[in-house]
Formats: sequence, C-alpha cells, structure tokens
Amino acid sequence: MARRPLLSGDMLPLLLRLWRDWLRPHAGTLAVVLVLIAVIGAATGFYPTLIKAAFDAFDAKDAGALAYGPVLVIAVTAVRGFALLGQTVLTNRVVTRIEADMQAALYGHMIEQDLAQLGRESPASLTQRFTTDFAFIKEALTRISTVLLRDVAMLVALVCAMIWMDPWLTIVAGITVPFIAGPIARIGKKLRRVSTSTQEQVGATASLISESLAGARVAKTYGLEGYLKGRTRDALDEVRRLKMKAANARGRLDPLLEVGGGLAVAGVLAFIGQRILSGEKTVGDFTGYVAALLLAAQPARALGNLNAILQEALAALSRTFALMDEAPTIQEKPGAQPLRVAGGEVRFEGVRFRYRDDAPALEGIDLTVPAGRTTALVGRSGSGKSTLLSLVPRLYDVTEGRVAIDGQDLRDVTLSSLRRAVAVVSQEVVLFDDTIAQNIAFGREGASRDEIEAAARAAAAHGFITAKAEGYDFRVGPAGNRLSGGERQRIALARAFLRDAPILLLDEATSSLDAESEQLVQEALTRLMRGRTTLVIAHRLSTVRDADLIVAMEGGRIAETGTHAALIARGGTYARLHRLQLADDREPASAVQAS
Repeated sequence: MARRPLLSGDMLPLLLRLWRDWLRPHAGTLAVVLVLIAVIGAATGFYPTLIKAAFDAFDAKDAGALAYGPVLVIAVTAVRGFALLGQTVLTNRVVTRIEADMQAALYGHMIEQDLAQLGRESPASLTQRFTTDFAFIKEALTRISTVLLRDVAMLVALVCAMIWMDPWLTIVAGITVPFIAGPIARIGKKLRRVSTSTQEQVGATASLISESLAGARVAKTYGLEGYLKGRTRDALDEVRRLKMKAANARGRLDPLLEVGGGLAVAGVLAFIGQRILSGEKTVGDFTGYVAALLLAAQPARALGNLNAILQEALAALSRTFALMDEAPTIQEKPGAQPLRVAGGEVRFEGVRFRYRDDAPALEGIDLTVPAGRTTALVGRSGSGKSTLLSLVPRLYDVTEGRVAIDGQDLRDVTLSSLRRAVAVVSQEVVLFDDTIAQNIAFGREGASRDEIEAAARAAAAHGFITAKAEGYDFRVGPAGNRLSGGERQRIALARAFLRDAPILLLDEATSSLDAESEQLVQEALTRLMRGRTTLVIAHRLSTVRDADLIVAMEGGRIAETGTHAALIARGGTYARLHRLQLADDREPASAVQAS
C-alpha cells in the first residue's frame, strides 16, 4: 500500500486556501508567534547542552559550576516559559478570531442560498456544521501552531544538539523513524475517511432528534415513543460505532510511538554504554544526550498524533468549503435594473417549473393578475398554488417561460427592489426571538416607533400588545412561542402593513386560527388588501368568493378562471371543490343533530 504523506496532494489546496483566505490577514501576529516559537526551540535545544556542560564541570571538580549552573538553568527555563505563554495567548487570539470569522462567513453564505439548496439538509444538520465541524477545525489550527510549528522547532533544536554531542549516536536513535512513519500515514488516511462518515452521521442524528422532538405531540398521540426511541438509539449507536472506529485507529498511534521511542532509547543506551566503559565518552556526554533524547520524545509523539488530528480537520474543512463554494442558483444578472412598479400587474407567461427533473410542479401557466385587484388561487393540495406564489419574489426561478411585473421580467431586475415590492403573509408565521417591535420592524428598515405602532393598530394587534407589561418590548420567545397563534399572525400582518408593498401574497393566512382570531385577522387582511395587487391562497373558499378573479388549479395547470358566480354556474373544478367543502361544513352539524 502506498504511503500517505502528512501533506498529500489533496490536502495542499485546502491548506493553501486556509492560509490565503483566513490566516494571511493575521500575518503580523503569526510572525510574532514564529519568533516566539524560535525562542522556545532555541531554549529547548540549549537545555541538554547546559546539562552536559554542568556534569562535565562537576566531573572536573569545578566548584564555580555550582554557582553559575543553577542560575543558567533558571534563566533558560524562564525565557522558555514566558515565550510559551506569549505564543499560547497569541495563537488562541488568532484561532478564535478565525473560527468566528469562518462561522460568520458560512452562515452568511447559507442564509443567501436558495430555498431548494437549503432544503437538501435539515436545519439541525446544517446547525451541526457550526459545532462539530468547527471543533475539529479549531483543534487543528491550534495544533498547527503548538505542534507543527513549535514542536518542530523544538525537535530541530534538540536534534541539532544531539548531532553536536554525538552524530553517530543520533543516527542510531533515528533508525526507527522510517519504520513508524508508514503506519502513522496509513492510520491518518483511515481516520480522514472515518471522520467524514462520522460528521455526516452526527448531522443526520441531530436532524432525527430535532424532528422527533418537534413532533412530540403527534408521537404521544399515536404512541410512537417506542418507535422513535428505537430509531434514535440505532442512529446514536452508529455514531458510537464510527467514533469507536476512529478512537481505535488513534489508539494504535501511542503503541507505535512508544515502541519506536523505546527502541531508540535502547539503542542509545547500548551504544553509549559501551563507549563510556571503553573510556571514549564521559558521564556528562551520556547525561546530556539522554536528556536531549527524552526531551525530544514529547514533540516527536505530538507530531506522530498530528497527522490524525489534521485528517479529521481536513474532512471538516472540505465539507465547509464545499458548502461555501456552492453558488446560489437565484442570482442577479449583470446590469440588473431596479424594479419600477406602476400598477403592479403580475403576468405568468408559458411558465413551467420543476423541483427536480422527475418532479414537474407547474405546466404551461398563462395568467394575468390584474393590478390593484385580488386574485385567488384554489385547488387541492399539490395542485401548484404555493409554487406559483413562490415564483413572484423569485424564491425559485421558472424552468421555462417568464414571470413579469408591469412588463419587467423578474430575472432582469435587482432582487432587493423586487422583494421590497412584495409582502408575504403565510399560514406558517416566522417570528424571531426578539421584541414585538423588532419583529414588526423587519417589514421596513429604519421604521420609527410611531410607524410600528400604526402598523400594529391596522393589524388589530395594538390592543393585545399594550395589554402586556412590557408592551412593544415584550420578547416573543423562540419562534414566537410566548404568543398565541392569533397573536403571531397579527404581528405578521403588522409587518406586512409596515412594508406597504404594492404586491401582497397571502398563503392560507387564516386556516389555522380559531373563529375569533380568524375574524380579527380577516378584517385586518381586508384593510391590507385594499388597493394592492393581491394573490391569495385560501383553504376556505368562502373567504375568496368576493375575489376579482378566481383561478382553479389541478395537477400544476390552470383548470379554469372566473368570478365565483361564473365558476359555480360553469359547474367545473371550482364548483366541485365548492360542493365538497359545503358537504364537509354540513357534516358536523348533521352529526350533532343525529346525536
């Protein structure tokens, strides 16, 4: 089997990129670290020669050695100690800064990615990149300074001292190095492979745990605790198996290094012992040389373990850079112009869209959404309503055809101007763990407190907000869990009022609310829709009967369009949906009467 060097061809591009993008800005601090490392190496190499000189002086009955010997030892160790402290402090400063900068850059890239790209991995799996992967990267960056640089400097200084004291003895001590280098490289190769699998499995397990905890209500209702515990136990056991595999591989390094070191010391003892007995060498020669050999054991052992740590970090670094390098598919054209909204007419012309090659979602959509009017999209689940809505703010791009606002192809305008022209209120309200005021203020950057409160009043939210002790400074909790569903929805509406966008997208905004909350939200929605181009998806057809245009969809196509009265009279898709919903609404009442 071919040996894998410490810095193999596939590692070098990763390490060069790490230097170019992240380490080079700290070149000044790293230069100081290198100076301190040189001081540490020189002091370490001087130490055994000082011991040899002291023992030679004692052997020669030099009384002065008792005076200057201890002072020199204290001076050398003090210099080495303070250099070690400075190097550790500066290394930690650089490493923690690089870690934070890389995490911020990775998050910035991920939040800019398209929904389709983000959807390939669960949020828990993506979050795991910031913990497990960066733990490996941080450890490697630290070890590069403390091992690859400092310990190499120490080892070079000690080897130089050993050569100076006895070059032939140094050759004897170094005979074992080629025999242990090959196995160490092979162990490193295996560790990189296992580490990649472990990091992927940890991400999958984090996703599984997050998913099951989020579905705790359903799990308890359907008695799925046993199934979920078994599934999680299997996933955790796979993580354990991979970690054991890595630990066992790392565990083979210590015996290799121990045996190699033992063989080196044994060879030195046999060789130097024979030369002392023959009178060729002194006890000082023996003491100084063995001191150097023992001091060299620690950095040599650290370098032996470094390859394993580098392999694990490079697996994490490879995953991180691969994610950073994935360019968003939704991008602005060079020279894109700001969107100019006159009336706000939205046109879908020959639109086809596929999430994947084998998953057509929209086929041949030709639709004009009149400016300043309300257009309702109705149809069964999976008919393409939400997908059509998502094309307007360019959350996805059409596969064929085009979407235009006031005649401007959305792919020809800047993303920022397009999204400023659109407000979205959906069934799944997204609130961030911040104050109510801040969650409303996300609707428009730089909004004043008066504008925020005016938007809340328009959304029928001011009353419940001011009833709270903290008022607008009340923190909503993670995902808004300190508020009821109706309260969260009205905050989302206030955000849309504050945005004051000419185009409004409503995706089943009232479907999950109780009757009282639904009435309040519906009244606020009516005010919000007035004078805006509105595309609305409604679960209850009764909420869209007054729409200016109703579009019935089936299988990713438009089945029919018209007003409520015209579509009922036609007796087609919309009329069938309407009859089914009327039957569903009557059924509970019939059941009550029967009981």
